[in-house]
Amino acid sequence: MGEPKAVVLLSGGLDSTTVLAIARTEGFELYALSFRYGQRHTVELEAAARVAAVYGARRHVIADIDLRTFGGSALTDDAIAVPHHGSVDELASDIPVTYVPARNTIFLSFALAWAETLGASDVFIGVNAMDYSGYPDCRPEYIEAYERMADLATRAGVEGTQRLKIHTPLIALTKAQTIQRGLDLGVDYALTHSCYDPVDGRACGTCDSCLLRARGFAELGQTDPALAPVN
Repeated sequence: MGEPKAVVLLSGGLDSTTVLAIARTEGFELYALSFRYGQRHTVELEAAARVAAVYGARRHVIADIDLRTFGGSALTDDAIAVPHHGSVDELASDIPVTYVPARNTIFLSFALAWAETLGASDVFIGVNAMDYSGYPDCRPEYIEAYERMADLATRAGVEGTQRLKIHTPLIALTKAQTIQRGLDLGVDYALTHSCYDPVDGRACGTCDSCLLRARGFAELGQTDPALAPVN
């Protein structure tokens, strides 16, 4: 029968790379899916391509959609600045302006469509409800609701040939626990890129994503390789 196929949403960041490594370890044939969605930069897509190649993805698709059409996020609207902070303790508890409206719903819809054409029932996504920025589409109840909807939304679901399983192996882990899981699997986090607002292609170190990531490494007594000095 061969390995079961899985669509893995791959941004090129720390979380999605860890999830890709987990999916491979669990014996899935990897189909990596990234998006050029109008984000401020494409550095993360370069990282995604590196990661997909290293982990032997059967295919790596970069889908083009343009969420700049709607704006409403610091990641897709030049009129909204990406917030920067002096430390992780300054992060607000409300939903930040880096939230992209309905992004995971859109991404999962593409993943669902590709999974149906592949005859696959498994999708992996690196959402997290612990050390995260408060995004509503990263919560367990959202994922559960999407699974229920997906089985009503496709021919494969209606005919009973597909029962979508959205794998969220990081959803209850802290960032440090995620990093440790990846290190245990041999993940090279120097390949990844998570920054919202890079400078000359390098992580800024002060956006929400950089600060949460740096804290995770610090809790393990390590330095984030994305913030290491250039030799």
